[in-house]
Amino acid sequence: MTLTHLNERGQASMVDVHDKDETRREALASGWIRMQPETLKLLVDDDMPKGDVLATARIAGIQAAKRTHELIPLCHVLMLSKVSVDFEFDHQLPGVRVRSFCRLAGRTGVEMEALTAASVACLTLYDMCKAVDRGMVIGGVQLETKSGGRSGEWHREDSQSGAMDQTMADDTAGIPPLEHPEMQVTVRFFAELRERLNVESLHVSLTDLEDTRLSALRAFLLQRIQSGELLEQPRILCAVNHEVVQGDITLAPGDEIAFFPPVTGG
Repeated sequence: MTLTHLNERGQASMVDVHDKDETRREALASGWIRMQPETLKLLVDDDMPKGDVLATARIAGIQAAKRTHELIPLCHVLMLSKVSVDFEFDHQLPGVRVRSFCRLAGRTGVEMEALTAASVACLTLYDMCKAVDRGMVIGGVQLETKSGGRSGEWHREDSQSGAMDQTMADDTAGIPPLEHPEMQVTVRFFAELRERLNVESLHVSLTDLEDTRLSALRAFLLQRIQSGELLEQPRILCAVNHEVVQGDITLAPGDEIAFFPPVTGG
């Protein structure tokens, strides 16, 4: 048997993938965190003392997927085209089930990225909830499905991905198409901001803005969304493609912009 991560001298080596075909590669991973029923109720009611737990865990999982090569030895640096992290409350567990989905067009798979996203999302859920429940248990981190590459498709036989798989594959489905879809950005609102604005997400065409700067998007939202002045509060944070930004930046088609109140960890 040939060990792909060792060279002829038995030394650790990154696999050379230059001769592999570039194909569409996808992976779906899952995990869970079990907690006390009272802790789950606080989470469902969005009443945790540290802020929006799910929004923080989602961003952490996405960031982790993008930095898998820094965490797992010999993993390649990948240009991910999509990362999604989603959650499902499970009162039978009781706790939260996590699903992570990764996609790219490349020469190596994204299984490790999906698994890393699920793992770090679970760890972040623990960090955000440990103030009220230090006895939580994380488990069940596993690959559910993968596709692409020489090995083709693989599905876990006991996978119960169900309808959530489609949610992970396209978490913006159902939003009405725009006149210029190739120029759109996605805007999301989290935690108390989402509740007060009564909107979770929307698509905005850059052609509808005065220019392509973040300030122009803010001005557009201020006019189009009821109570949009909440976005002007200094405490409201903004992330573009899951990176918190300060000041004004230029937006590009396909960007995801998130507005959310501050959260705390530690």
